[in-house]
Amino acid sequence: MGFEHVDTRLEGLVLVEPQIFRDERGFLVETFRQDELKQLGIDCRFVQDNQSRSMKGTLRGIHFQTKPGQAKLVRCARGRILDVAVDLRSESPTFGEWEAHELSDENQRLLFIPVGFGHAFLVLSDDADVVYRLSSYYKPEREAGIAFDDPEVGIEWPAMGHLISERDRAAPTLAEIRDSLPW
Repeated sequence: MGFEHVDTRLEGLVLVEPQIFRDERGFLVETFRQDELKQLGIDCRFVQDNQSRSMKGTLRGIHFQTKPGQAKLVRCARGRILDVAVDLRSESPTFGEWEAHELSDENQRLLFIPVGFGHAFLVLSDDADVVYRLSSYYKPEREAGIAFDDPEVGIEWPAMGHLISERDRAAPTLAEIRDSLPW
């Protein structure tokens, strides 16, 4: 089959464009192949898969898991999302910077978000199914986040009505948690 590496700005993020085979019946695409993804820099042992379904305007994040951290391989199986990663590695030259990519059921792109990054997405289509492959088991006591609208981070979200959980609305700013980040 085959995967192509697409350039990203933040070190560690890997955007993958898989080969899609289309015909009059539909399409076929490999969404995970450990040996080929490893050649693109995704050398991670995944232990859990999650899927969420959200309606248009839903904004989830910015989330991350603390020790040991959690890498994610994200794709949008149905619909279209703006997927955002924020560098939370305190020693990184791009600390606090963000990068966004559109993931959809049309482009079938995957975004690898390594440990030390926050993750968020905004649903652009009527609804979207987002699939996450995770490097560590979800533990509620290790769940953390920062504000989606933190002015220090400055994510440029598309103008639309946003559906946001109370937990995400109450998330602290990056400045408020900077000293407690484990990376």
